[in-house]
Amino acid sequence: MNGKRDADDRAESRRILDRVSQEAESGGRSAIDRAATRARDHLSASDVDRGDWAEYWGTRIGRTIGAVFLVGLIAWLVLYLADGR
Repeated sequence: MNGKRDADDRAESRRILDRVSQEAESGGRSAIDRAATRARDHLSASDVDRGDWAEYWGTRIGRTIGAVFLVGLIAWLVLYLADGR
């Protein structure tokens, strides 16, 4: 009975290790590199149809304004917290 349980435990452990190794493979790219690539593609509207110029440029402008707003909001928050009142 213990032999079957040990075999089941080993098989489960092997499945877990195989799954972790598959998830850990990232093609040699770091997480920061992947995040920077995703951010660049998002801001450059690479997912939008380039044939429709209005949608393409509207998306780029809107996403850029949103990013600038986010940076300004973070800067304001840091300055507010650093003031310490």
